[in-house]
Amino acid sequence: MGFGTLRKSLIGGSVLRSLGLSFRRILQDVVPAKWGRRRKARISRDVRRGIDMNEVGMLCGGEPRKTLQTVIDKKVPAIMSYLSKGKWHVAKVLLTNLGTCRLDAEVSRTKRPHPINIRPDQPVGVSLKYGYGKFIFETKVVALEPLPGGQSGGRIVLEVPDRIEIVQRRSYFRVDVPALLKVNTFLWHRGRQKAEPKDNNNGSQDRGDARAPLAPEADYWQGKLIDISAGGAQIAVDTSQEPDFKNGQFIGVRFTPMPYETPLMFNAQIRNILPTADGKSVCLGLQIVGLEASCEGRQILSRLVGIVERYYQINQSSVKQQDFQGAPNAI
Repeated sequence: MGFGTLRKSLIGGSVLRSLGLSFRRILQDVVPAKWGRRRKARISRDVRRGIDMNEVGMLCGGEPRKTLQTVIDKKVPAIMSYLSKGKWHVAKVLLTNLGTCRLDAEVSRTKRPHPINIRPDQPVGVSLKYGYGKFIFETKVVALEPLPGGQSGGRIVLEVPDRIEIVQRRSYFRVDVPALLKVNTFLWHRGRQKAEPKDNNNGSQDRGDARAPLAPEADYWQGKLIDISAGGAQIAVDTSQEPDFKNGQFIGVRFTPMPYETPLMFNAQIRNILPTADGKSVCLGLQIVGLEASCEGRQILSRLVGIVERYYQINQSSVKQQDFQGAPNAI
């Protein structure tokens, strides 16, 4: 194994350590004895820092079971996302038991319980925050069982995942869109996108700009991306477009992060709607949903993590440049 390959394979070392897995044992097992002190020190430093913000790690082999058992013991809450009747749903669950071929989850009790429209063999995505990262995995429903003793609610029996992905938790901190970029977005109500996207920005087809769906104007709205993270975004929509949104609603989102790139599209739930200070726009606070439930969704998540890192680096470069320009000249 080469140095670069090993460096990337140890992504999430700080997360593994927070779960009680031996960081020193990991290094002893995988770092060749012939490597010099400087090279070993670099591996150690990078793993302890969690490598780069835009890396997505993977737990395979026996590590997913160790991770799940720790999560169960610590009673870490999780979010389960699933598609039902063409709409995305999310539910808070608690993983309660890990068997040979089953993982039990119970829906968290709320003041206003909602029916869980879920069935056996249905694919679901699960995400949870613990330690230095966010753990996500795809699985499917095996069975639905009643709770013992006539308790309200029920138990969802899931397949044990053979792999779990780790995203560094700081990727979920919001970063502002760099001032030098104007990132247009298109929003639509779920289920109302009807045709192929049409041209935008003076008809350019090769720039990778976000496209609106070919539908009546009432079906979509154009906005401006304000900030973004791997888990959510804030988008401003001009009130002149008469935006028709409400809290809790699921919508489609499409935008191009950087010029000439392929547009990014995902589903999100509106968490809050607030007017801007000048009253000319409304800001939608969005939570991205459904990315854990499929391979394609996790590829989008990986792109989002990279976008967050690039925006962060651009913002940092701008700050350093402003500080340099504002510094007094040396005499």
